[in-house]
Amino acid sequence: MAAENSTAVFDHQSFLKNLTGLPGVYRMLDAEGAVLYVGKAKNLKRRVSSYFTRALNRRIQLMVARIQAIEVTVTHTEAEALILENNLIKSLKPKYNILLRDDKSYPYIYLSADTFPRLAYHRGKRQAKGRFFGPYPNAGSMRETLQLLQKLFPVRQCDDTFYNNRSRPCLQYQIKRCGAPCVGLISAETYAEDVRDAVLFLEGKTRQVIDGLAKRMERASVALEFEQAARLRDQIAALSRIQEKQYITGERGDMDIIACSVKGGAACIQLFFIRNGRNLGNKSFFPSTAGAEREGEILSAFIPQYYIGKQIPQEILLSHPVDDRSLLEEVLSQEGGRQVKLRLQVRGNRAQWLRMAVQNAQLALDARLASKAGMQKRVEALQQALSLDESPSRMECFDISHTSGELTVASCVVFDGTGPLKSDYRRFNIEGIQGGDDYAAMAQALTRRYTRIQSGEGVLPDILFIDGGKGQLQAAANVLDELAIVGVQLVGVAKGPDRRPGMEQLFLFGADSPIILPADSPALHLIQQIRDEAHRFAITGHRQRREKSRKTSVLEQIPGIGSKRRQRLLKQFGGLQGIVRAGIVDLERVEGISHKLAEQIYAAFHEEK
Repeated sequence: MAAENSTAVFDHQSFLKNLTGLPGVYRMLDAEGAVLYVGKAKNLKRRVSSYFTRALNRRIQLMVARIQAIEVTVTHTEAEALILENNLIKSLKPKYNILLRDDKSYPYIYLSADTFPRLAYHRGKRQAKGRFFGPYPNAGSMRETLQLLQKLFPVRQCDDTFYNNRSRPCLQYQIKRCGAPCVGLISAETYAEDVRDAVLFLEGKTRQVIDGLAKRMERASVALEFEQAARLRDQIAALSRIQEKQYITGERGDMDIIACSVKGGAACIQLFFIRNGRNLGNKSFFPSTAGAEREGEILSAFIPQYYIGKQIPQEILLSHPVDDRSLLEEVLSQEGGRQVKLRLQVRGNRAQWLRMAVQNAQLALDARLASKAGMQKRVEALQQALSLDESPSRMECFDISHTSGELTVASCVVFDGTGPLKSDYRRFNIEGIQGGDDYAAMAQALTRRYTRIQSGEGVLPDILFIDGGKGQLQAAANVLDELAIVGVQLVGVAKGPDRRPGMEQLFLFGADSPIILPADSPALHLIQQIRDEAHRFAITGHRQRREKSRKTSVLEQIPGIGSKRRQRLLKQFGGLQGIVRAGIVDLERVEGISHKLAEQIYAAFHEEK
């Protein structure tokens, strides 16, 4: 049901007369129909009435003053209401709700179900046949675990296309990181043992792995296979060191530790991932709090937004009491398919870990607040340095990257008063220009970007930075003129003498002479940060585009590399990936490859503009 919206003031009394007392979800709307807030209730009438009959904090007062309509959805139970509320918050992102900004899927380690299984990085739906281990807090911690596994257990990590097309072992076999099942250099039984040990390690059963390795080492010693025994000894030592570093005393199952810190109108949630007794790492979240000041209130909003739809551990340790604890446990248990407990009062090692999580949350929040304050000072200094009438709220920067004029990519990065807005970043694959014509590339990227903005797909920046001097600046100005865009300050950022950082020249469009800021200027530091970010984003895009284009061997495109030399290189390094990893010295050791030719081969795989 919805309230009438014909009067300037919302008639809550008439609305409440007909409101049901059943459980459900309510949505508060403003005069434009935008959702201000989504909430759930065990009794809709009692909960919604409380907004108009009790003393409210300043944040809620401001929201209630804007209400012009309320819509409700009745559910069978309060648990259903909580799940619906969570779904609506994620899809509608109401202004006055506490919002979790980072809702990406988390990475897992995937073990395939092949005859010779592979270990691999996985993110997304877990539908493939095989097993998944995790989740890991970020790609870095997952990659670190894969590297450990590669050192400890020679299980392949190459993709199936690479694996199925091998005629000789690759470099991973040469450095003892793989048993080379692709060419039959390891038996199925021995490989299965390595896979079993890797699984036990990922399941947290390292002691069992060590015991098994110790027995194998003893058998090898008795059989006088001393090289094998030494390898097993080193494996045991490495596993023991990892166990000391990563395992939590007395913990065997899955557990998350969540701590919250609130300060200066901002909040940080620190989440530690414990799986099978192993500490997989931690992650910081900075939710939009909409003015909420209580840690428990923020945790209550965070828990369903984060866990519903994800894998849920058996226990979750919390730094502060949460509202509706029993309801949260009921819903999480339903979602997880097993009983889930939220625990507050813990002792011993668990209390120590919880204190550490709280400390991490406080430190991360202090660093973020300091960074925001520093960013504000840089923006103010930029306003003064460029003699702007007001502080810029949005800044964009473009850069171009290519290799010898080929596969050109343009990047656009966006900053506001708090730092980079990565969701607004864009890349453009440049086509139809003469190779190496950076002016034409810049013009094409700007035209595509601002044509879309002019059609209503985005917001114009206050400042447009161009990585380059007067020529690039003029190319940008021509595009803005053609699109009839006014009010955007154009600034060219040209490298200083010898391309040394701190000596940049700033060309303001329309000004006669460049501006050179002191090396310690906060405004210059901000410009350098924006310019470097645009450069990084462009190079990353160019590399990705170049890798896609290299489905056929790049060697075929290098002058002086015929079929014989190409075959020698491929055989020497075990395939194209081995050549990519090789240095110039390694390349020139191949018969028929001179130093100059080695440099050309290396440059073909590594050099960017």
